[in-house]
Amino acid sequence: MDKIQLQKRTKEFAKRVFKLTDRLSYSQASKVITYQLLKSASSVAANYRAVNRAKSDDDFTNKLKIVLEEADESNFWLTFISDIELLKQDDDELLFLIKESDEFIAIFTAATKTMSLKKPQPKSQSRKS
Repeated sequence: MDKIQLQKRTKEFAKRVFKLTDRLSYSQASKVITYQLLKSASSVAANYRAVNRAKSDDDFTNKLKIVLEEADESNFWLTFISDIELLKQDDDELLFLIKESDEFIAIFTAATKTMSLKKPQPKSQSRKS
C-alpha cells in the first residue's frame, strides 16, 4: 500500500467514525466518548497527511508516532463503545472500524520500528585500561 492509498484510507476511517457517532444515542457518556473519538479518528487522518510532508527522517518518525498514538486512542474508544454496549456488539460498522484501527496500529508500529532501525545508532566508546 503506498502513501496515497494509506492517506485515503485514514481519511475514510475518519469519515466512517463521524458517521458512526451520529448513530449513538445522546447521553452524557456518549457525549464524552463521541468528542474523544472524533478528535482521535480525525487526528489519524490529519496527522498521517502531515507525515507525508515531513522535513526530515526525525520529523517523519515523530509525526508517525503521533498517528500511532491517535490510532490506538481511536481503537480504545471504539472498543469502549462495544464494551459498554452503546451499539450492539455485533454492529458491522463498529466491528469494521475496530478492525481498521487494529490494522492502523500494526501498520504504524511497523513503520516506526523500521524508522528506528534506519536511524544510525550511537557508537559506544570503549575505555583502554
